[in-house]
Amino acid sequence: MSDALQSPGTRALTGIAFLVTATACFAVLDTTVKYVGAFIPVLVAVWFRYMFQAVLVSAVMLPLRGRSLLRTAHPRFQLLRGGLLLLVSVLSFLSVQYMPVGEFTAIVMISPLVVTLLAALFLHERVTPMRWVLVIGGFAGALMVVQPGGGVVGWASLLPLVMVMLYAAFQILTSRMARTEDPMTMHFYTGWVGAALSTAILPLVWQAIPDARTFGLLCLVGLMGSIGHFLLILAFARTPAATLTPFLYAQIGFAMLCGWVVFGHVPGPLELAGIGLIVLCGATASVLASRAKQPVEPPEP
Repeated sequence: MSDALQSPGTRALTGIAFLVTATACFAVLDTTVKYVGAFIPVLVAVWFRYMFQAVLVSAVMLPLRGRSLLRTAHPRFQLLRGGLLLLVSVLSFLSVQYMPVGEFTAIVMISPLVVTLLAALFLHERVTPMRWVLVIGGFAGALMVVQPGGGVVGWASLLPLVMVMLYAAFQILTSRMARTEDPMTMHFYTGWVGAALSTAILPLVWQAIPDARTFGLLCLVGLMGSIGHFLLILAFARTPAATLTPFLYAQIGFAMLCGWVVFGHVPGPLELAGIGLIVLCGATASVLASRAKQPVEPPEP
């Protein structure tokens, strides 16, 4: 049955199913990156992730859309957006080398709260006292997970927090560009900007892929990233963001499951408390945003 013939309830359930599947793809991606990071430089994995996405999106969308896929009103913003997401990817791939996948994913989920903070500071948007409380609570949960000076050594404990700040800036730029740019055009340029920039620095870090198994895992990274982002686009095309956003936290559960299966890691009591606080603050912020009819920025790992 086509989307147009589906009832609103069926469309919403379909969107939720796409979203939850996307979060599972992202959890597998992060876990695979952490695993292969022991054998090859992280930047090589980043290059595989972007090149795979760029080639796949081009192969699928160019025959369907032709030159219209390339039309953009803001090429400089496309370049900036692609560069920001590349930095976010590098920091996220580095972060999972120093901390468990589940805890890392929980920190990513404070991105909507950071968007609130940056919008208030730089865009002078009005933020209610309750949302400020939620922002502070989300940061407190992140600190409980990261535990600076604890299990994660020195500067590495700051990597996921810097990544979240950069990703919040990426989300704000995306929300502004979405008013005039086609989503698939943005997806196309994001892939190729990331692929071009990572290709430029690849000779500095290149290391031969040690075996066919590692090559297969790198292809899995690219495949999971491409499928996950495509499902995310399908989900938000069918279902309002306010309905979908609470289900994004399923990624934490998938990531914790993958971390346990692959690495045998189980979060401690303090980490679990921090994860719970992040989920509580993030979900509450989503509910408040939907009631106020404000756009909800979905985290995009």
